[in-house]
Amino acid sequence: MSDSTPDQGIRSPEGDANVIDTDYEIGQHNIETRVGPFNLDIHNPVFLVSGLTIVAFVFLTLAFQNEVGPVFDALRKWLTSNLDWFFILSGNVFVVVCFVLIVSPYGKVRIGGKDAEPDYNYFGWFAMLFAAGMGIGLMFFGVLEPVYHMAFSEPVGVPSPFDADGNLIAENVAAAKAMGMAATIFHWGLHPWAIYAVVALALALFSFNKGLPLTMRSVFYPIFGDRTWGWPGHIIDILAVFATLFGLATSLGFGAQQANAGLEFVFGIPVSNTAQVVLIIAITAVALISVLRGLDGGVKVLSEINMVIAALLLVFVIAAGPTATLISGFFSNLSAYAQEVIPLSMPFGREDDGFRQGWTSFYWAWWISWSPFVGMFIARVSRGRTVREFVICVLIIPTLVSVLWMTAFGGTAIEQVLSDTGSQVREHVIVNYSPELSLFGMLADLPMASITSFIAIVLVIVFFVTSSDSGSLVIDTITAGGKVDAPVSQRVFWCTFEGLVAIALLLGGGLGALQAMAVSTGFPFTIVLLLACYAIFKGLKDEPR
Repeated sequence: MSDSTPDQGIRSPEGDANVIDTDYEIGQHNIETRVGPFNLDIHNPVFLVSGLTIVAFVFLTLAFQNEVGPVFDALRKWLTSNLDWFFILSGNVFVVVCFVLIVSPYGKVRIGGKDAEPDYNYFGWFAMLFAAGMGIGLMFFGVLEPVYHMAFSEPVGVPSPFDADGNLIAENVAAAKAMGMAATIFHWGLHPWAIYAVVALALALFSFNKGLPLTMRSVFYPIFGDRTWGWPGHIIDILAVFATLFGLATSLGFGAQQANAGLEFVFGIPVSNTAQVVLIIAITAVALISVLRGLDGGVKVLSEINMVIAALLLVFVIAAGPTATLISGFFSNLSAYAQEVIPLSMPFGREDDGFRQGWTSFYWAWWISWSPFVGMFIARVSRGRTVREFVICVLIIPTLVSVLWMTAFGGTAIEQVLSDTGSQVREHVIVNYSPELSLFGMLADLPMASITSFIAIVLVIVFFVTSSDSGSLVIDTITAGGKVDAPVSQRVFWCTFEGLVAIALLLGGGLGALQAMAVSTGFPFTIVLLLACYAIFKGLKDEPR
């Protein structure tokens, strides 16, 4: 381990035979890149290794669709059942690190230097944080998960509110409702946003304050020293590319399935692999347009459109649903979450393997696989914030919005099921498990179902586009050695292959394959993030406060 610090001269390795063209300067330091054929500006060998591997993966998965499905399913089950304790403990570490940063003197450090000013106002900043972080997931799981955990609450120690014949057991209802919401918020609250905050802060600190390239390897300069620019750094960036790509593919798969289900619900278009492939191709094409427009002209505009549409749908559900129950439920759900967050965070000593392995460990691996993408995206739009402001806003504000969203959508669906008016929600979640239809089942029992279902489809698609184009910008930055203005052809390549990976996994094993690859890339990247926590504190130590 090098004793060098980031301020003692950071340089690229000398004499790299693969470097063809000139260096480019980032801050006060140089890092070498390569301008090869097709006008590519790449950080060799990250682009070549990750790009060729992804191309081979897509080809082999499409060529052997029937054979790879069982392999993906077995891989997902093995990882979540044997490494659940590791994912859960790591998630707890990230939450603790964030709270330490909030209360410590390091919270006064300003990202970008003491005189830096924010690049975006709060509305634009929050819109980009939230749209990139969880958009599709909240649409897919907002109704499904609260109802599921409420109905099948035995794994987390609460009796089910239904007997064997599906009849309500009145004395079990209150506890089951509270646990259903607490378990859901646990998966969408502090833990995932703590993962994002750690990655985003690390990238922002070492890029904007230390003058290093905006790429994952830069975070590890306090640990590896100049070796960061060699193969240790290459491996970290390649892992970041794989994690980002497969994490995005999982979300795109969820989005395609839900959009297809909504189109069937509203327009009668059958749910099929063909329809979902067409959806992915069409939405990837729209994402390409946004990618070409860049961060301000594409991602920022779409994110703000997302927030307006999502806010309108949220207000409608609260107004058309059991309004008084939902308003009081926001606070009672926060209370239930506060009471249950520590017991649910325990990796051992509970008889809830199905919940821990089937839900929590997958979620944590999924969030971690998303973290290079969301973290780098948040870092790019967060210059000028203090560390304390940054962590509070990234950790607390989105958690409160997630609680509100789950309370409105999940709470409405739970009341429908318990009052026996939610026959479609009961059918899609409890009787015949069809998760992609759960949202539309809830909207079907509210006024103007056709209109709101169409709006929900549009929202899923726009979230889909936002995730794809912002993910492409992030992967392009990593593979270009930290440059944020790499050639357009590279962004087109990565945006195209995000869609192709999602198609390959859907055809080669459906949701099981998507989940398997998210977990597989999430595991090694968890180790990377644990090391990044140490690097953050080491990097903050020398910053003016």
